[in-house]
Amino acid sequence: MRIVLGVCGGIAAYKAVGLARLLVEAGHEVQAIPTAEALRFVGRVTWEAITGRPVTDSVFDDAAEVRHVRLGREADLVVIAPATASTIARLAAGIADDLLGNTVLTTRAPILLAPAMHTEMWEHPATRRNVAILRERGVVLVGPASGRLTGTDTGPGRMSEPEQIFAAIRDAAARRTPDARWNDGGDEDDDAGAAVDAADRPLGGVRLVVSAGGTREPIDPVRFIGNRSSGRQGVAIARAAAERGASVELVAANVESAVLEELDGAPEVRITPVGTAAELQAAMEAAAAAAAIVIMAAAVADYRPAGVSPGKIRKADHPDAPPTIELVQNPDILRGLVARRQPGQTIVGFAAETAESEEELLGLGRAKAERKGADLLVVNRVGWTEGFESVRNAVRVLDRSGEPVLRAEGSKREIAAALLDLLGR
Repeated sequence: MRIVLGVCGGIAAYKAVGLARLLVEAGHEVQAIPTAEALRFVGRVTWEAITGRPVTDSVFDDAAEVRHVRLGREADLVVIAPATASTIARLAAGIADDLLGNTVLTTRAPILLAPAMHTEMWEHPATRRNVAILRERGVVLVGPASGRLTGTDTGPGRMSEPEQIFAAIRDAAARRTPDARWNDGGDEDDDAGAAVDAADRPLGGVRLVVSAGGTREPIDPVRFIGNRSSGRQGVAIARAAAERGASVELVAANVESAVLEELDGAPEVRITPVGTAAELQAAMEAAAAAAAIVIMAAAVADYRPAGVSPGKIRKADHPDAPPTIELVQNPDILRGLVARRQPGQTIVGFAAETAESEEELLGLGRAKAERKGADLLVVNRVGWTEGFESVRNAVRVLDRSGEPVLRAEGSKREIAAALLDLLGR
Protein backbone atom coordinates (compact mmCIF):
# COMPACT_ATOMS: atom_id res chain seq x y z
CA MET A 1 0.00 0.00 0.00
CA ARG A 2 0.96 3.62 -0.44
CA ILE A 3 0.74 5.07 3.05
CA VAL A 4 0.99 8.70 4.07
CA LEU A 5 2.40 8.86 7.60
CA GLY A 6 1.58 12.19 9.22
CA VAL A 7 3.62 13.01 12.33
CA CYS A 8 2.60 15.79 14.69
CA GLY A 9 4.57 17.82 17.20
CA GLY A 10 4.49 15.76 20.37
CA ILE A 11 7.10 13.91 22.37
CA ALA A 12 5.62 10.64 21.05
CA ALA A 13 6.96 11.54 17.58
CA TYR A 14 9.97 9.35 18.31
CA LYS A 15 7.65 6.30 18.37
CA ALA A 16 6.53 7.07 14.83
CA VAL A 17 10.04 6.29 13.62
CA GLY A 18 9.54 2.70 14.77
CA LEU A 19 6.14 2.60 13.06
CA ALA A 20 7.65 3.86 9.81
CA ARG A 21 10.28 1.13 9.96
CA LEU A 22 7.64 -1.58 10.52
CA LEU A 23 5.65 -0.34 7.53
CA VAL A 24 8.67 -0.16 5.23
CA GLU A 25 9.87 -3.62 6.27
CA ALA A 26 6.39 -4.97 5.53
CA GLY A 27 6.73 -3.76 1.96
CA HIS A 28 4.60 -0.61 2.10
CA GLU A 29 5.54 2.62 0.32
CA VAL A 30 5.66 5.22 3.08
CA GLN A 31 5.61 8.99 2.60
CA ALA A 32 6.27 10.78 5.86
CA ILE A 33 4.69 14.22 6.33
CA PRO A 34 5.92 15.65 9.62
CA THR A 35 4.56 18.99 10.74
CA ALA A 36 6.99 21.82 11.40
CA GLU A 37 6.62 21.16 15.12
CA ALA A 38 7.28 17.43 14.65
CA LEU A 39 10.58 18.25 12.95
CA ARG A 40 11.70 19.86 16.22
CA PHE A 41 11.44 16.41 17.84
CA VAL A 42 12.68 14.19 14.99
CA GLY A 43 14.67 15.69 12.11
CA ARG A 44 14.04 15.49 8.39
CA VAL A 45 17.11 13.30 7.76
CA THR A 46 15.72 10.56 10.01
CA TRP A 47 12.43 10.37 8.10
CA GLU A 48 14.18 10.35 4.73
CA ALA A 49 16.60 7.64 5.86
CA ILE A 50 13.82 5.38 7.17
CA THR A 51 11.36 5.83 4.27
CA GLY A 52 13.82 6.38 1.43
CA ARG A 53 11.71 9.31 0.22
CA PRO A 54 12.17 13.11 0.37
CA VAL A 55 10.37 14.85 3.20
CA THR A 56 8.89 18.31 3.49
CA ASP A 57 6.24 20.02 5.59
CA SER A 58 5.54 22.85 3.12
CA VAL A 59 2.96 23.13 0.33
CA PHE A 60 5.42 25.43 -1.49
CA ASP A 61 7.98 22.70 -2.17
CA ASP A 62 7.41 21.01 -5.54
CA ALA A 63 4.57 23.45 -6.14
CA ALA A 64 4.55 22.77 -9.89
CA GLU A 65 3.23 19.25 -9.32
CA VAL A 66 0.72 20.39 -6.68
CA ARG A 67 2.26 17.95 -4.24
CA HIS A 68 -0.46 17.96 -1.58
CA VAL A 69 -3.11 16.99 -4.12
CA ARG A 70 -0.96 14.24 -5.59
CA LEU A 71 -0.13 12.78 -2.19
CA GLY A 72 -3.78 12.80 -1.14
CA ARG A 73 -5.01 11.23 -4.36
CA GLU A 74 -2.35 8.52 -4.51
CA ALA A 75 -2.60 7.43 -0.87
CA ASP A 76 -4.23 4.11 -0.06
CA LEU A 77 -4.20 4.98 3.66
CA VAL A 78 -3.39 8.05 5.75
CA VAL A 79 -2.00 7.42 9.23
CA ILE A 80 -1.32 10.23 11.71
CA ALA A 81 0.80 9.18 14.67
CA PRO A 82 1.05 10.92 17.01
CA ALA A 83 -2.12 12.94 16.48
CA THR A 84 -2.05 15.89 18.86
CA ALA A 85 -5.07 17.73 20.25
CA SER A 86 -4.25 20.65 17.98
CA THR A 87 -4.14 18.52 14.84
CA ILE A 88 -7.35 16.70 15.78
CA ALA A 89 -9.05 20.10 16.16
CA ARG A 90 -7.73 21.26 12.77
CA LEU A 91 -8.91 18.09 11.04
CA ALA A 92 -12.35 18.35 12.62
CA ALA A 93 -12.65 21.96 11.45
CA GLY A 94 -11.23 21.22 7.99
CA ILE A 95 -8.29 23.61 8.42
CA ALA A 96 -5.54 23.15 5.84
CA ASP A 97 -2.67 25.38 6.98
CA ASP A 98 0.20 23.00 6.25
CA LEU A 99 1.06 20.10 3.95
CA LEU A 100 -0.50 17.48 6.22
CA GLY A 101 -3.79 19.35 6.54
CA ASN A 102 -4.00 19.89 2.78
CA THR A 103 -3.23 16.23 2.10
CA VAL A 104 -5.98 15.07 4.46
CA LEU A 105 -8.55 17.31 2.76
CA THR A 106 -7.65 16.04 -0.71
CA THR A 107 -7.51 12.34 0.08
CA ARG A 108 -10.37 9.90 -0.21
CA ALA A 109 -8.38 7.14 1.43
CA PRO A 110 -9.21 5.75 4.90
CA ILE A 111 -7.70 7.76 7.75
CA LEU A 112 -6.33 6.32 10.98
CA LEU A 113 -5.29 8.44 13.97
CA ALA A 114 -3.19 7.50 16.99
CA PRO A 115 -3.88 10.29 19.53
CA ALA A 116 -1.23 11.38 22.02
CA MET A 117 -1.64 14.14 24.59
CA HIS A 118 -1.93 14.78 28.30
CA THR A 119 -4.97 13.35 30.08
CA GLU A 120 -6.56 16.75 30.68
CA MET A 121 -6.34 17.56 26.99
CA TRP A 122 -7.76 14.18 25.94
CA GLU A 123 -10.67 14.51 28.36
CA HIS A 124 -11.45 18.14 27.49
CA PRO A 125 -14.97 18.57 26.03
CA ALA A 126 -13.53 20.27 22.93
CA THR A 127 -11.30 17.28 22.16
CA ARG A 128 -14.16 14.87 22.84
CA ARG A 129 -16.35 16.76 20.39
CA ASN A 130 -13.63 16.91 17.74
CA VAL A 131 -13.04 13.17 18.06
CA ALA A 132 -16.79 12.52 17.70
CA ILE A 133 -16.88 14.63 14.53
CA LEU A 134 -14.00 12.68 13.00
CA ARG A 135 -15.57 9.35 13.94
CA GLU A 136 -18.78 10.41 12.20
CA ARG A 137 -16.71 10.95 9.04
CA GLY A 138 -15.29 7.45 9.26
CA VAL A 139 -11.90 8.22 10.78
CA VAL A 140 -10.54 5.31 12.84
CA LEU A 141 -8.77 5.91 16.16
CA VAL A 142 -6.15 3.63 17.70
CA GLY A 143 -5.86 4.38 21.40
CA PRO A 144 -4.85 6.38 23.25
CA ALA A 145 -3.50 4.06 25.90
CA SER A 146 -3.37 4.72 29.62
CA GLY A 147 0.12 4.89 31.07
CA ARG A 148 3.21 7.02 31.61
CA LEU A 149 3.12 10.43 29.97
CA THR A 150 5.80 13.13 29.95
CA GLY A 151 7.43 13.94 33.26
CA THR A 152 5.96 11.98 36.14
CA ASP A 153 2.37 12.10 34.92
CA THR A 154 0.35 8.97 34.14
CA GLY A 155 -3.14 8.44 32.73
CA PRO A 156 -5.10 8.15 29.47
CA GLY A 157 -3.43 9.94 26.56
CA ARG A 158 -0.32 7.86 25.87
CA MET A 159 0.15 6.99 22.20
CA SER A 160 -0.37 3.32 21.41
CA GLU A 161 2.79 1.36 20.74
CA PRO A 162 4.01 1.12 17.10
CA GLU A 163 3.25 -2.62 17.02
CA GLN A 164 -0.38 -1.98 18.01
CA ILE A 165 -0.80 0.74 15.38
CA PHE A 166 0.84 -1.52 12.80
CA ALA A 167 -1.63 -4.29 13.67
CA ALA A 168 -4.55 -1.87 13.14
CA ILE A 169 -3.09 -0.87 9.77
CA ARG A 170 -2.71 -4.53 8.82
CA ASP A 171 -6.36 -5.14 9.76
CA ALA A 172 -7.44 -2.14 7.68
CA ALA A 173 -5.47 -3.47 4.72
CA ALA A 174 -7.09 -6.89 5.07
CA ARG A 175 -10.57 -5.34 4.96
CA ARG A 176 -9.78 -2.97 2.13
CA THR A 177 -11.16 -3.56 -1.36
CA PRO A 178 -9.29 -2.26 -4.43
CA ASP A 179 -11.67 0.69 -4.88
CA ALA A 180 -12.21 1.44 -1.18
CA ARG A 181 -12.15 5.15 -0.45
CA TRP A 182 -13.06 7.34 2.51
CA ASN A 183 -15.70 10.06 2.19
CA ASP A 184 -16.66 9.33 -1.42
CA GLY A 185 -19.79 11.38 -1.99
CA GLY A 186 -22.48 10.50 -4.50
CA ASP A 187 -21.07 7.13 -5.57
CA GLU A 188 -23.50 4.52 -6.79
CA ASP A 189 -22.00 2.05 -4.31
CA ASP A 190 -22.88 4.18 -1.26
CA ASP A 191 -25.82 1.99 -0.28
CA ALA A 192 -23.69 -1.16 -0.41
CA GLY A 193 -20.99 0.55 1.65
CA ALA A 194 -23.54 1.60 4.23
CA ALA A 195 -24.84 -1.96 4.45
CA VAL A 196 -21.33 -3.30 5.05
CA ASP A 197 -20.71 -0.63 7.69
CA ALA A 198 -23.97 -1.53 9.42
CA ALA A 199 -22.95 -5.18 9.48
CA ASP A 200 -19.56 -4.30 10.94
CA ARG A 201 -21.04 -1.85 13.45
CA PRO A 202 -24.34 -3.37 14.65
CA LEU A 203 -24.19 -1.28 17.83
CA GLY A 204 -23.79 1.99 15.95
CA GLY A 205 -25.59 4.78 17.83
CA VAL A 206 -26.20 2.62 20.94
CA ARG A 207 -25.02 3.82 24.35
CA LEU A 208 -23.70 1.02 26.55
CA VAL A 209 -22.30 1.13 30.08
CA VAL A 210 -20.39 -1.76 31.61
CA SER A 211 -18.71 -2.12 35.00
CA ALA A 212 -15.51 -4.06 35.60
CA GLY A 213 -13.12 -5.00 38.37
CA GLY A 214 -13.73 -5.36 42.08
CA THR A 215 -14.72 -2.84 44.73
CA ARG A 216 -12.56 -2.21 47.80
CA GLU A 217 -13.99 -1.18 51.16
CA PRO A 218 -11.37 0.55 53.35
CA ILE A 219 -10.69 -0.62 56.89
CA ASP A 220 -7.97 1.96 57.47
CA PRO A 221 -5.66 3.92 55.12
CA VAL A 222 -3.67 0.78 54.21
CA ARG A 223 -6.16 -2.13 54.35
CA PHE A 224 -9.41 -2.98 52.65
CA ILE A 225 -12.04 -5.69 52.10
CA GLY A 226 -12.04 -6.68 48.45
CA ASN A 227 -11.93 -9.51 45.96
CA ARG A 228 -9.65 -10.95 43.29
CA SER A 229 -11.49 -9.70 40.20
CA SER A 230 -9.05 -8.38 37.58
CA GLY A 231 -11.71 -6.63 35.48
CA ARG A 232 -10.67 -8.43 32.29
CA GLN A 233 -14.17 -9.66 31.44
CA GLY A 234 -15.74 -6.23 31.75
CA VAL A 235 -12.90 -4.67 29.77
CA ALA A 236 -13.35 -7.32 27.05
CA ILE A 237 -17.06 -6.48 26.85
CA ALA A 238 -16.27 -2.76 26.59
CA ARG A 239 -13.81 -3.41 23.76
CA ALA A 240 -16.16 -5.71 21.84
CA ALA A 241 -19.07 -3.25 22.16
CA ALA A 242 -16.93 -0.32 21.00
CA GLU A 243 -15.69 -2.32 18.01
CA ARG A 244 -19.34 -2.93 17.10
CA GLY A 245 -19.95 0.81 17.07
CA ALA A 246 -21.37 1.46 20.54
CA SER A 247 -20.68 4.57 22.56
CA VAL A 248 -19.20 2.85 25.62
CA GLU A 249 -18.60 3.97 29.19
CA LEU A 250 -16.51 1.61 31.31
CA VAL A 251 -16.92 2.07 35.06
CA ALA A 252 -13.65 0.57 36.29
CA ALA A 253 -13.40 -0.50 39.94
CA ASN A 254 -9.70 -0.77 40.81
CA VAL A 255 -8.76 -2.13 37.39
CA GLU A 256 -5.00 -2.06 36.89
CA SER A 257 -3.52 -0.10 33.99
CA ALA A 258 -2.09 -3.32 32.52
CA VAL A 259 -5.63 -4.68 32.10
CA LEU A 260 -6.94 -1.38 30.73
CA GLU A 261 -4.21 -1.56 28.09
CA GLU A 262 -6.25 -4.36 26.52
CA LEU A 263 -8.38 -1.51 25.15
CA ASP A 264 -5.40 -0.29 23.08
CA GLY A 265 -6.19 -0.36 19.40
CA ALA A 266 -9.94 -0.38 20.00
CA PRO A 267 -12.30 2.52 19.34
CA GLU A 268 -12.63 5.05 22.12
CA VAL A 269 -14.04 3.87 25.44
CA ARG A 270 -14.76 6.44 28.15
CA ILE A 271 -13.33 5.20 31.46
CA THR A 272 -14.73 6.24 34.84
CA PRO A 273 -12.55 4.99 37.72
CA VAL A 274 -14.19 4.13 41.05
CA GLY A 275 -13.08 2.48 44.28
CA THR A 276 -15.87 1.52 46.67
CA ALA A 277 -19.30 0.00 46.18
CA ALA A 278 -20.90 3.37 46.95
CA GLU A 279 -18.79 5.04 44.25
CA LEU A 280 -19.64 2.27 41.80
CA GLN A 281 -23.34 2.62 42.56
CA ALA A 282 -23.29 6.38 41.96
CA ALA A 283 -21.34 6.07 38.71
CA MET A 284 -23.51 3.27 37.33
CA GLU A 285 -26.78 5.00 38.17
CA ALA A 286 -25.57 8.21 36.50
CA ALA A 287 -24.36 6.40 33.36
CA ALA A 288 -27.39 4.08 33.14
CA ALA A 289 -29.79 7.01 32.92
CA ALA A 290 -28.92 7.50 29.24
CA ALA A 291 -27.80 3.97 28.29
CA ALA A 292 -29.68 1.44 26.17
CA ILE A 293 -27.64 -1.49 27.56
CA VAL A 294 -26.34 -1.79 31.12
CA ILE A 295 -23.94 -4.61 32.03
CA MET A 296 -22.90 -5.11 35.67
CA ALA A 297 -19.75 -7.24 35.36
CA ALA A 298 -17.90 -5.81 38.37
CA ALA A 299 -17.55 -7.89 41.54
CA VAL A 300 -19.05 -5.89 44.40
CA ALA A 301 -18.08 -6.40 48.04
CA ASP A 302 -21.22 -7.53 49.88
CA TYR A 303 -20.12 -5.86 53.11
CA ARG A 304 -18.09 -2.85 54.25
CA PRO A 305 -16.73 -1.81 57.65
CA ALA A 306 -19.23 0.19 59.68
CA GLY A 307 -16.45 2.66 60.40
CA VAL A 308 -13.07 3.44 58.85
CA SER A 309 -10.09 4.07 61.09
CA PRO A 310 -8.40 7.39 60.26
CA GLY A 311 -4.98 5.86 61.01
CA LYS A 312 -3.36 2.48 60.55
CA ILE A 313 -4.61 -0.15 63.02
CA ARG A 314 -1.49 -1.46 64.75
CA LYS A 315 -0.97 -4.67 66.69
CA ALA A 316 0.80 -2.67 69.37
CA ASP A 317 -2.42 -0.76 70.03
CA HIS A 318 -4.30 -4.02 70.72
CA PRO A 319 -1.89 -6.15 72.79
CA ASP A 320 -4.52 -8.36 74.40
CA ALA A 321 -6.81 -9.26 71.46
CA PRO A 322 -7.26 -8.31 67.81
CA PRO A 323 -9.74 -5.52 67.13
CA THR A 324 -13.28 -6.35 66.07
CA ILE A 325 -14.38 -5.03 62.69
CA GLU A 326 -18.13 -4.50 62.49
CA LEU A 327 -19.55 -4.96 59.01
CA VAL A 328 -22.64 -3.49 57.37
CA GLN A 329 -24.25 -4.59 54.11
CA ASN A 330 -23.55 -2.77 50.87
CA PRO A 331 -26.46 -1.82 48.59
CA ASP A 332 -27.50 -4.25 45.87
CA ILE A 333 -26.42 -2.21 42.85
CA LEU A 334 -27.90 -4.54 40.22
CA ARG A 335 -31.34 -4.62 41.87
CA GLY A 336 -31.23 -0.85 42.13
CA LEU A 337 -30.49 -0.51 38.43
CA VAL A 338 -33.39 -2.85 37.62
CA ALA A 339 -35.71 -0.81 39.87
CA ARG A 340 -34.68 2.39 38.03
CA ARG A 341 -34.79 0.79 34.58
CA GLN A 342 -35.40 3.19 31.68
CA PRO A 343 -38.05 2.24 29.09
CA GLY A 344 -36.65 -0.26 26.60
CA GLN A 345 -33.40 -0.66 28.54
CA THR A 346 -31.62 -4.04 28.66
CA ILE A 347 -29.85 -4.93 31.92
CA VAL A 348 -27.34 -7.76 32.29
CA GLY A 349 -25.92 -8.94 35.61
CA PHE A 350 -23.00 -11.17 36.55
CA ALA A 351 -22.85 -13.73 39.34
CA ALA A 352 -19.56 -15.28 40.45
CA GLU A 353 -20.21 -18.49 42.41
CA THR A 354 -18.30 -21.39 43.92
CA ALA A 355 -20.07 -24.69 43.25
CA GLU A 356 -19.25 -28.38 43.39
CA SER A 357 -21.38 -29.32 40.38
CA GLU A 358 -23.15 -27.92 37.34
CA GLU A 359 -26.50 -28.48 39.05
CA GLU A 360 -25.44 -26.50 42.09
CA LEU A 361 -24.08 -23.68 39.92
CA LEU A 362 -27.34 -23.42 37.95
CA GLY A 363 -29.39 -23.60 41.14
CA LEU A 364 -27.49 -20.68 42.65
CA GLY A 365 -27.87 -18.80 39.39
CA ARG A 366 -31.63 -19.36 39.19
CA ALA A 367 -32.13 -18.10 42.74
CA LYS A 368 -30.08 -15.01 42.03
CA ALA A 369 -31.84 -14.37 38.70
CA GLU A 370 -35.16 -14.37 40.53
CA ARG A 371 -33.90 -11.94 43.19
CA LYS A 372 -32.18 -9.53 40.82
CA GLY A 373 -34.75 -9.23 38.02
CA ALA A 374 -32.19 -8.49 35.27
CA ASP A 375 -32.93 -9.47 31.68
CA LEU A 376 -29.90 -11.78 31.64
CA LEU A 377 -27.67 -13.15 34.38
CA VAL A 378 -24.19 -14.39 33.47
CA VAL A 379 -23.12 -17.07 35.96
CA ASN A 380 -19.52 -18.19 36.17
CA ARG A 381 -17.74 -20.55 38.50
CA VAL A 382 -14.85 -18.98 40.43
CA GLY A 383 -12.22 -20.49 42.64
CA TRP A 384 -8.52 -20.48 43.37
CA THR A 385 -7.59 -21.19 39.75
CA GLU A 386 -10.62 -20.24 37.65
CA GLY A 387 -12.77 -17.21 36.91
CA PHE A 388 -10.92 -14.41 38.66
CA GLU A 389 -7.46 -13.33 37.46
CA SER A 390 -7.68 -15.60 34.41
CA VAL A 391 -7.65 -14.81 30.69
CA ARG A 392 -10.27 -17.52 30.11
CA ASN A 393 -13.79 -17.95 31.40
CA ALA A 394 -16.72 -20.37 31.31
CA VAL A 395 -20.21 -18.96 31.72
CA ARG A 396 -23.85 -19.97 31.81
CA VAL A 397 -26.31 -17.24 30.85
CA LEU A 398 -29.81 -17.37 32.33
CA ASP A 399 -32.84 -15.36 31.33
CA ARG A 400 -35.07 -13.51 33.76
CA SER A 401 -36.95 -16.68 34.64
CA GLY A 402 -33.73 -18.57 35.38
CA GLU A 403 -33.72 -20.67 32.21
CA PRO A 404 -30.32 -21.26 30.55
CA VAL A 405 -30.04 -19.51 27.16
CA LEU A 406 -26.29 -19.72 26.52
CA ARG A 407 -23.27 -21.76 27.53
CA ALA A 408 -19.90 -20.40 26.45
CA GLU A 409 -16.26 -21.18 27.20
CA GLY A 410 -13.10 -19.59 25.89
CA SER A 411 -11.10 -16.39 26.19
CA LYS A 412 -12.81 -13.46 27.84
CA ARG A 413 -12.92 -11.70 24.47
CA GLU A 414 -14.77 -14.69 23.03
CA ILE A 415 -17.19 -14.62 25.98
CA ALA A 416 -17.79 -10.91 25.36
CA ALA A 417 -18.57 -11.54 21.69
CA ALA A 418 -20.94 -14.39 22.53
CA LEU A 419 -22.79 -12.23 25.07
CA LEU A 420 -23.27 -9.35 22.61
CA ASP A 421 -24.41 -11.82 19.95
CA LEU A 422 -26.99 -13.12 22.43
CA LEU A 423 -28.26 -9.59 22.94
CA GLY A 424 -29.01 -9.57 19.22
CA ARG A 425 -26.70 -6.67 18.61
